[in-house]
Amino acid sequence: MLHITCIACISFYFCVLIPVSKSIATTSSPYLVHSGMKYAENPNIDGATASHLYFVYIYKNYMIIHSLVKVMIIGLLGPEGTYSEKAARQLNVKARFKFFDDLEDVIESVLTREVDCGVAPIENSLEGSIGITMDALKEYNICIIGEVIVPIRHCLLSKGHMEDIKVILSHSQALAQCRKFIRGHFKDIKIQTTGSTSHAAKLTSEFPGMAAIASRESAQKYGLDILADNIQDYKENYTRFVVLGNNIPEATGHDKTSIIIHLGHDRSGALYDLLGEFASGNINLTKIESRPSKMGLGDYLFYIDMEGHRSDKNISVALNNIEKIVDWVKIIGSYPSAIKNTKQN
Repeated sequence: MLHITCIACISFYFCVLIPVSKSIATTSSPYLVHSGMKYAENPNIDGATASHLYFVYIYKNYMIIHSLVKVMIIGLLGPEGTYSEKAARQLNVKARFKFFDDLEDVIESVLTREVDCGVAPIENSLEGSIGITMDALKEYNICIIGEVIVPIRHCLLSKGHMEDIKVILSHSQALAQCRKFIRGHFKDIKIQTTGSTSHAAKLTSEFPGMAAIASRESAQKYGLDILADNIQDYKENYTRFVVLGNNIPEATGHDKTSIIIHLGHDRSGALYDLLGEFASGNINLTKIESRPSKMGLGDYLFYIDMEGHRSDKNISVALNNIEKIVDWVKIIGSYPSAIKNTKQN
């Protein structure tokens, strides 16, 4: 039995692991073979022990190789054709995407490690911040590990003609970004919100009297005609997506740090003292936004983004000083900064 097990292990190692490892790092394969065979050839180790040690060795190396070749799984809002998918492809075109019905499910998939990371919208240049994502960063043990900026170009999609449209469907954010177009062309049309722009497109593909506000990709995906293009109220329409994970990455030299601060009891000059710590450290703040703390009327949190990594000396010193003058501070990410993608689609 032990003899058969040993043969099976050796066959698995040479037929499966070695070819895979060669495709990753050819120079390491001879070392792996030599290190593994030493168990079988060592005269001081009996056959049973050799079989066990060799199997453990092979298993460990298999897990190392498996981790290197494993395809990243990204959780995102679905179905296919969302702007979240466009952001995910910009992040990693070779990844496998797992689509969820709403943002809460995307966030949950990251927390439970069902996916390697999640992609979620956090702010739009026309309509501001996405509350669900911001609240999750405060409430859960989750952090920002990257960001992607995507240009948003909304289209009016349908199977029918403009005069056939009785209902317009889309995500609430997309509808808000196209207020002027809707008011100018469809004064008496029923407006209905959906979980995502692509979900609106999918529903629209079933009824000629419906129209969806969604992307060009959704038109192609669900066989819809583009009745109007670039219908957002303002040309400069971008959404910033954050990559959500469980561990803060190392510094790259081109990073951003995001924190949440609760000032605590109101006092004269509290915000001034807070901002002074960043100024004295020569730290550039790229965003500061207040948001209700949900702990009482008039009680607010401050979401702050700054240039640099939390491991940078000036940021580390500033954060240590800030902890002494506020109620609490939560670092929700230190991650590579995104470059705005201005490509028109």
